[in-house]
Amino acid sequence: MQTRGMGHVAAVIAAAGRGTRMDLDINKQYIEIQGMPILAMTIGKFEDCSLIDEIIVVANKDETDYCRKNVIERFGFTKVRTVAEGGESRQRSVYNGLKQVSAGCGVVLIHDGARPFVSTESIIECIEAARSYGAACVAVPAKDTIKESDEEGFVSRTLDRSSLWQIQTPQGFEYGLIMDAHDRAARDVFEATDDAMLAERYGHRVRLVMGDYSNIKVTTREDLVFAEALCRRQCRN
Repeated sequence: MQTRGMGHVAAVIAAAGRGTRMDLDINKQYIEIQGMPILAMTIGKFEDCSLIDEIIVVANKDETDYCRKNVIERFGFTKVRTVAEGGESRQRSVYNGLKQVSAGCGVVLIHDGARPFVSTESIIECIEAARSYGAACVAVPAKDTIKESDEEGFVSRTLDRSSLWQIQTPQGFEYGLIMDAHDRAARDVFEATDDAMLAERYGHRVRLVMGDYSNIKVTTREDLVFAEALCRRQCRN
C-alpha cells in the first residue's frame, strides 16, 4: 500500500459557527462544561496527540481576539499556530483555515470545534488512513432505521441500514488533495455538507475509519446534558 502525505500533520478546528440552535447569547464553542469551554476541550485533544504538529483554529471574525485570550492563552496551548477568521459558511471557514497551514504539511485533519469528546485513537487512525488512502473520515454505523421521503412527506423507500454510516470528524486528507478540492469548489461555487463530500465530488475515494458514538457534536441544549454526563464519566475514568 502506497504511503501518501509524508510531512508534518496539521489540524484545522472549525469553530466559527454561531450555534443559533442553542438560542444563547454566547457562541456554543465557548460554553463551559465543568469549568472548561467546549472549544478548549476540543483543542486539548489535538494538543495532547503526539502526531499533531500544529493547530489552526478558525473562529468567527468578530471573536478571534476573544478566542485567543479566553481559550488559547488561558489554557496555554502551544501547538496553535494562529486563529484564522471564519467565512460566510463552514466550507469557506475551513478553506480559510487550510490556507494558514504551514508549508510542508503532508496530512491535515479537519475537525468540528464542538466535538470535544473525540478520542486520541480516532485521531491517530484518521491520520494513518489519510496517509494510506489520501482521504478518510471517522464514522459510526447507523443504529436507526433510515427512510427516504417523497416530496409529499410520505416514505418512498427504506434504506439498507447495514451499509449506512453516520459521519463524524475528524476527517483527514493529503493536504494537496483537499486544497485542490476546495480550490475547485470555490471556482464552481459548490457548497458541500462536509469536506469528505468535496473529495468525493472531485473523484477521490474516502476511507471510513471506525469512530465512537460518544464523539458527539454539541449542537442543542439536549446535547449539553449528554456532554456533561460524558465529561463526568471521563473524569471518573
